[in-house]
Order: sequence, then C-alpha cells, then structure tokens
Amino acid sequence: MMTRHDHHTPGPHDPYAEEDTAGGWFNSDGFVPRQPSRPQDGYDYGHGHGYSYDAQTYPYQQQSYQPGIPEQPQGGRDDRPTHALRTVAEQAPAEPGYHVPDTPEVSWDMAASRRRAWVSRAVLLCVLTVQAVLSLRLSNTAFQDEALYLAAGHAQLDQLLHGTPLPKDYAAYFSGSPQLYPVLAALVDGWFGLAGARSLSLVFMLATTGLLYSLTRRLFNERAALAAAALFAVLHSTVVMGYYATYDAAAVFLLALATWIVVRTDRAPAAAVLLAAPVAVLAVGVKYAAALYLPTVVVLALLTAWPRRGARSAVGRMVLLGLGIGALLAAGVYATDLMAGVRQTTTDREHGTDGAGFLLRRSAEWGGLMFLTAVGGAVSYVRRSRMHESPLARRLDDPGWRRRALLGLVLCGTAVLAPAYQVHLATQVSLFKHIGFGLLFAAPMAGVGVTRLVGAHFRYPQLGIMLWTAMLCLGIAQADWRFALWPDSSKMVRAIEPYMNSRDHYLSSTPEVPLYYFREETTHRQWQSVFGMEYTDEKGTYLSGDDAYRAALRDGEFDLIVLDGLTNPRVDDIIAEAVRGNPHYRLLADLPFRNSAGTGEYRIWIKTS
Repeated sequence: MMTRHDHHTPGPHDPYAEEDTAGGWFNSDGFVPRQPSRPQDGYDYGHGHGYSYDAQTYPYQQQSYQPGIPEQPQGGRDDRPTHALRTVAEQAPAEPGYHVPDTPEVSWDMAASRRRAWVSRAVLLCVLTVQAVLSLRLSNTAFQDEALYLAAGHAQLDQLLHGTPLPKDYAAYFSGSPQLYPVLAALVDGWFGLAGARSLSLVFMLATTGLLYSLTRRLFNERAALAAAALFAVLHSTVVMGYYATYDAAAVFLLALATWIVVRTDRAPAAAVLLAAPVAVLAVGVKYAAALYLPTVVVLALLTAWPRRGARSAVGRMVLLGLGIGALLAAGVYATDLMAGVRQTTTDREHGTDGAGFLLRRSAEWGGLMFLTAVGGAVSYVRRSRMHESPLARRLDDPGWRRRALLGLVLCGTAVLAPAYQVHLATQVSLFKHIGFGLLFAAPMAGVGVTRLVGAHFRYPQLGIMLWTAMLCLGIAQADWRFALWPDSSKMVRAIEPYMNSRDHYLSSTPEVPLYYFREETTHRQWQSVFGMEYTDEKGTYLSGDDAYRAALRDGEFDLIVLDGLTNPRVDDIIAEAVRGNPHYRLLADLPFRNSAGTGEYRIWIKTS
C-alpha cells in the first residue's frame, strides 16, 4: 500500500508530546513499534517522533509507480511514513441485567381461515336456534288471516286438481296473488296441519336471517354480519312472522334473496344482476306491499358496484336491473287479473282513522331501538369506514365518504318507508309486519352500530350485550302480546262441530276461522261476516247493511250464529239485540276467553225453528 510523508510537529498542547518512546503507532499497515529514529533524508523530524523504514521488514509496501505521473519520482518510491491517530480504548458500557424484547406489531388476522369460518357459522347457528325457539314457543289457534289464506289455498287446489269452481274471487281483495303462497301453504297444511304451515313461515324467516348475515358480511365484515343477524332474529316482527301462516314471511324472504343476489354479484359481469329481477318480481307477486322496497334493491345495485367498477359502470348496472324488474312487472300485470287486488289492498286502499302520533308511537315501540342503532352505525360509518384493528386495513381501498353516506341513507331510510305509508293510510293494519320488512334493510347498518358500540378489540362488550338483551326482552314481550290478541277458538270449534254441514247458513264475527277448521264440511258461500250484508226478505224487499242483518234474523235465515265482540262490536251488538226474544233462536253456549285486551266471550245461538 502506498504511503507518504506526514511530518508531525508536536504542539504545546499535544497530548502525545510528552509520551515515552515506548509503545507504538497504528497506521494503515498495522502496529509499528516506536524506535528512536535518525534523519534519513536530511530532515529533522524532532526528537523521539520519527521511525525508520526497513524494506526487508515491509516488503509488501514496495510498489512500483507508473511513470509519467506528476509529483512522483520516476523509478523511485515514496517511502515517507504515515502518522495515524492513536486509538484510545474506551470503557465498554455495563451490560444491562434485563433486556425488554421488541414487541412485534400484532392485530386481527384479516386473512380468511377455516377456523374463523367455523366459529362464525357456529355463532350464526346459535342465533338461528334462538330465533327458532322464540317463534316455536308461540301458541294459539288460527288467526283469521291465517285461516283465510289457508282456506283459499285449499280452494285453489280443488280448482287445479278437480276443477271445482272458486267460491269467491280471491284475487279481487287479496293483498297478494292467491295462486302463490296460499297454494304452497295449503299443500303443507294438508300434510302437517296448521303447525306445518306455520313452520313453513319459520323456514322462510330463518333463511332470511341467514341471507342477511351473508349480505352484511359481504358489505362489511363477519362481526357486523353476526350482530345484524342477532338483532334481526329477536325483532317483534321476525319472531311473529316466523310462526304466522301468512304470505309475509315468504315475501320478506324473497326480498332478502333478491338483495343478496345484488350484493353477491357486485364483482360479476353486469348482466349477472338480472338474476335478482325475477326474484324481486316474485316477492311483489306474493305480497303487493313488497313493491315499496324495490327501489332500495335497485339503488343497491349502484352502491355495491361503485367502489370496484366506477360510477359509470355502476349506474349502468342499476339501470339494467331497473329495466329488468320493470319489464317483468309489466308482463305480470298484463298476463294476470291481479290489478283489482293491487288497487283495493295497496294503491287505493281505504284510509283509516288512526292518528299520525299513535302510528309513530307504535312504530317506535316495535322497531325504534333497532332503527336508532342503525342510524348510529350509519353516522359512525360515514365518519370512519373501519376501526383499524389491523394495520393491514389501512392499505385497503376506502369507498369514500360520499358512497358511505349514500349507503347509510338508503339502508336506514328504507326502514321509515312503512311507517310513512301507514301514516298516509291512517291505519295500523299490518304495520308491525311492514316494519319488519324495512328493518331487514336497516339491519346491516345496525350491525355496524353494534360493532362500533363494542369498540375495537371488543373493548366494551357489555354495551353490545345490554343492547341485544333489551331487544330480546322487547321481542319476547311484544310477540307474546301479539299472539294473544285473538281468542283461543278451540272451545268454540268443539261447541259448533255437531252443527256443521253442507246445507245450512252461518253468521260469524270471524267466519274464516270456523271455515278453515270445517273446510271439509262447509264452503265459503255458507258463511256470512259482520262487515256488510245484502239481503232480500220474504216480501222481496232488497236490504243492505244493518237492516239486512235485522231482516235476515227476523226471517230465521241463519242456522248458527257465533259472535266474539271483537271484530266489529257495533254490528255484534245489533245482531245480539235482534236475536234477543227471537223465537227462531236460542243461546247454545256462552264461552269465556282471555286475550291481550282482557276478557271476552263467545256467544253462540242455534236455530230452533
């Protein structure tokens, strides 16, 4: 290695000036022992600060220089010593007695795993079990709506299988197609009875909860999905519709299925969304009021595709689904005779007398807590899309606050459609069921609300438990109250059974119930309700309304009369007054009952002459 002369002249404050010659120096060639030196080139380096160079000792330092380079002696060598700094040994710091290990960054594992899937399914199974138990614990005889739809379904089956004429034009006043749910329920009822028909509704509602879990998991995550399913499973409307043999459970299931298809096909080709169109139209066919929620399904086609496809492609997807649903609805209306029923039961329905304040209070009682949870979840979701429990979540795409705000507005806004429509109609008929339809769409946001309430890493689990427990208690109490609104008709059915045949005429406050239980012995034409009557007396005089009832009873038109005092108390009182002292009738039985409103009694008269 090449060296050069660096003459060191000690200064007055040089720390090494007074050092003894013993020792040595470190230079680029290693340690060199200090030796007293003599000037070799005619220069005096000072006493005690030189060293000699021995070519035999350091042969590796002998390097030839290239000729022609300035400031290098030609044919010679620059053998001047290089003086380096002397190293001073510093005392090493004491080794600590304990080392705190580095803590790696840990978080929830965002990757899908078999263990997570099985745990999630197990929790969902527990939720469905709770829902099934809550519905199956309800018990009462057939409600008049259940009896009506099941009896109509059997009549439809008789027409299809045997060509028997329909006793009534059910399509003219049913709020759903009589050829769809009533026929299916009648098939099950024929094999398994009323419990079987109610269990069919339970299957529909359990499937609805499962679909809700799946679509919420797709929109958000597993935890929000489980929370949404748990809240929806204990709702008043969910529990009752799960053991209620009407077409509401089938309709809400089809709406959930259509929504699930829209959400699941967000990454598929745009045409795949058309799979939801026939399902959505079928939901409307089952129950006409389901059309109120079709705009939500269509808008979800836009919002679910927006983050991955962009605004233009998402709008095209929404338009495609809207056109598909519209075309199928137009074809269905044109090919069937259901418009009369649609107008009478849905679009041109007669307005009631219930006040807006009363209806809003009822709506708050039956769905207010879940709605507030959904609103809280929507607000939290707009402010922050994720709780960032995992640092990997920061790398994921953020859908943007505008899309989050629209999604929250659409889902939560759907929940208020039914109360607003019922306020417009001024009636609470079917309000509790329609609230359940709307809360199906608000449930995903309610699930988000629960997860934000609990906090990241389950910081406040007691808050989520308290909320679910409150909803559970409300659901149980309200479902029990709902199923006790109508009286147990088992004693009445046994009392009138000996008098049922295919010839006589019967008058009843709720003719649908005895007609269902005695559908083999009687037909719909034999039964008269207390909601309007037309009659021509023995003198040929045409009468209607209250006068018709009085004249018919005076002439002994009916062979059996059954009144409960609940369905239409005013007309019941008119009939009771007309048979009092009437020689054609005698009181057969006075059967007390208890319902949610208190106590009452079945009054049964039989014709004597």
